[in-house]
Amino acid sequence: MITRRSLAGALAALALLAAPAAAQGGSGKYSELTLGVIPAENASGTTDRYAPLTAYLTKALGVPVKLRVANDYAAVIEGQRAGNIQIAFYGPASFSRAVMTGVKLEPIVNQTHNNGASGYYSVLYVRADSPYKSVEDLKGKSLALVDPNSTSGNQAPRFFLNKAGYDVDKLFGKTVYAGSHENAVLALVQGTADAAANLWNSETDTMVTRMATKGMLKKPDGSQMGQSDFRVIFKSEFLPEGPFAMLASLPDDLKARIRRAFIDLPTADKAAFDRLSDGKDLGFAPVTLKDYQPIIEMLKFNDDQRRKS
Repeated sequence: MITRRSLAGALAALALLAAPAAAQGGSGKYSELTLGVIPAENASGTTDRYAPLTAYLTKALGVPVKLRVANDYAAVIEGQRAGNIQIAFYGPASFSRAVMTGVKLEPIVNQTHNNGASGYYSVLYVRADSPYKSVEDLKGKSLALVDPNSTSGNQAPRFFLNKAGYDVDKLFGKTVYAGSHENAVLALVQGTADAAANLWNSETDTMVTRMATKGMLKKPDGSQMGQSDFRVIFKSEFLPEGPFAMLASLPDDLKARIRRAFIDLPTADKAAFDRLSDGKDLGFAPVTLKDYQPIIEMLKFNDDQRRKS
């Protein structure tokens, strides 16, 4: 005989079985998670790149994961500070800035590129058809930076150019923040900047090669530009690749599942992993806060220089 009490119990049991994994095992308040991503490229390109990852995480974690493409780097930092973004992809400087300003984070993994390195470089590009052959040639010229919290697009060029004897704000007649790595390259292509700061992974994997693959670099005559149309006139020392990071305040069981999901991604969903880098990365490497201490020191140096100026 089915009574009201037995029916209620059966329905409760069914509801528990149907509930997302995050509602079980101590992760109760997270019926949905948000993955925040810094704007390295335009919003549609970033969405296309990270949508397969969010679908994979939704399946692996058993809870809906939505993607949030930030308008700028600071929006990711502040979203995590407020607890509205539980998982994020950062550049090394924006991650370090978040840690320095009190956001409690745990880095998870960063990407290992096709050259075997879990890191990259900051470069200054000029157009190959320009007369600029050295940093000295750019005195009084214009520079397109990316974002105040970008590593390769602001913090690293300031730091390493200073080490080479150049103050960015005194060397260049004008500096502008383009908002994304793509926009900085486009400023150079369109002639609104004489030089552009950007990331450089390897000869075959740069922001320029990625944009060329997408057909984004056009000469006035309509022909396609490529890596050979740009010249690197300054290159930083090696920088650790930016991490995926999660809030330290998340329940331990949920953090363990998130960490496992990222470690498993390259084999569990190779298509989603390859989409992150257009198939040019080999895998993920676990990282800790210690890996970003050199970047924290770089930011402290730059902050001190700015206060003195």
